[in-house]
Amino acid sequence: MDANHDKIVLFDGVCNLCSAVVQFIIRRDALAKFRFAPLSSQVAQKLVGGRVALEADSVVFIEDGQIYTKSTAVLRILGNLRGIWSLCYVFVVVPTGLRDAVYDSIARHRYRWFGKQATCMVPTPELQSRFLVDSLQPLARRD
Repeated sequence: MDANHDKIVLFDGVCNLCSAVVQFIIRRDALAKFRFAPLSSQVAQKLVGGRVALEADSVVFIEDGQIYTKSTAVLRILGNLRGIWSLCYVFVVVPTGLRDAVYDSIARHRYRWFGKQATCMVPTPELQSRFLVDSLQPLARRD
């Protein structure tokens, strides 16, 4: 695995909406192009290397070594999915300030609207290889 060339989604691991979005991506990523890590993890810190602030209310998408946040991250993720979802990338023409205002509103209310978990989501054994741990390697299977 090369962290500079993978498509990596950093997400709020306790947010129910964020966990649902990760599951949404996984179900539509038949080629397993995406890898995932919680924003609060050390691996997330290593991946961004101080280039952006890792805030719990922002999704971060890393693609080919480039870092995207908020609405741009969401649109780039959707643009990488197969089928009709990739068409959502057309909304990139909407000014970033407007897109991010909508994103920020949803992010600000996400716990109230969708709830949160006490701990970060734990991937199933089948999905463990898609989640990064502190060494930037997928989670090891524990049989």
